[in-house]
Amino acid sequence: MMKSVAQMKRYQSGFSLIEIMVVLIIIGILITFVAPRVLDRPDEARIVKVKHDLKTLEGALQMYKLHNYNYPSTEQGLEALVEKPSGSPEPKNWKGYMPKLPKDPWGNDYQYLQPGTHGDVDIYSLGADNRLGGDGINADIGNWDLEG
Repeated sequence: MMKSVAQMKRYQSGFSLIEIMVVLIIIGILITFVAPRVLDRPDEARIVKVKHDLKTLEGALQMYKLHNYNYPSTEQGLEALVEKPSGSPEPKNWKGYMPKLPKDPWGNDYQYLQPGTHGDVDIYSLGADNRLGGDGINADIGNWDLEG
């Protein structure tokens, strides 16, 4: 019943060089097709984050207007959601609407205009290049792009 050392070595043989090469080729083929799909996702995730931040800022601005009867002016900016602004229009019932302002996914401040060119207020990110206009990840994304 005991197997000899020679018999055990015969059953313990490892992978051959050809088998290892076949596995590496298969992995290479999978990476070729899967990698482009996976690497495109970060840009989509950044756009989703911008849209989420815009909805959050829009909601805070609506609460600001509900309490103070006006949106903050362009000069008062989005900072009016964090610290009580000075100047006109004076917020008589300011409550503090956000603990801090979010940055866009590229580390830049969100832009704010009141009155906006697309509605009562415009809140937007200038995209990856932080310049007005652009295409792809450099495109501006604003609250006018939100559904509903």
